[in-house]
Amino acid sequence: MLQLLSLKDIPLVHPGDDLAALMAAACRRANLSLTSDDIVVIAQKIVSKAEGRFVRLSEVTPSEMARRLADITGKPPAEVEVILWDTAEIIRARKGLLIVQHRLGFISANAGVDHSNVSETGDMLLRLPEDPDASARRIRRRLVDLTGARPPVLIIDSHGRPWRWGTVGVTIGLSGLAPVQDLRGRPDLFGERLTRTDVGFADQIAAAASLLMGQAAEGVPVVVVRGLPFTPDDNARAADVLRPKEMDAFR
Repeated sequence: MLQLLSLKDIPLVHPGDDLAALMAAACRRANLSLTSDDIVVIAQKIVSKAEGRFVRLSEVTPSEMARRLADITGKPPAEVEVILWDTAEIIRARKGLLIVQHRLGFISANAGVDHSNVSETGDMLLRLPEDPDASARRIRRRLVDLTGARPPVLIIDSHGRPWRWGTVGVTIGLSGLAPVQDLRGRPDLFGERLTRTDVGFADQIAAAASLLMGQAAEGVPVVVVRGLPFTPDDNARAADVLRPKEMDAFR
């Protein structure tokens, strides 16, 4: 039976906090014993906070490019400058909108830079983790030390979609499972062999966990997925789900 179990009893995270220790303690309080067959899904925001990825806007000096993009988008120049720090390519810029390819490879609004649920002051931004895959590996190793279990770890964020309203959870960092399921060659209900069916497995998990995490004041930064079979893969990366640019039919 598939279960999604929210870990609600996790305190506000500060730079330097041991996320795995906070999660292990929350599991104990919830009488939940992690197993290696579970999947631990973590909101990007608490990983960024623990890694000190805060930026104070008043300390940022906008570049000329940031000022030009601020004129186009209407966003504060200092905020645009922070977005540019993590931008590999600008995809779209218009009033109220800045879509970029992040240096990690995925395309999203504002390079994942956010100010919601960051701090009590309004001038603080939060960047994504420097290397989300490495973050997932560190947390997973620490969970082994603390619990004896070795569940895969996903770090997820919320991304918009170009042809549909609403954000959904996507995986930006992972350790321990294959993020894409290749179903080519398997038979359908009528015996026909599937020829072009790849399933975004990690992103499906991220979207499901996001239902419990929410987007506002829910305070659920960690979800444990139980009862879902997966393919172990210690060498997998979140970038394995990205379509190469030469195969992009729309850019």
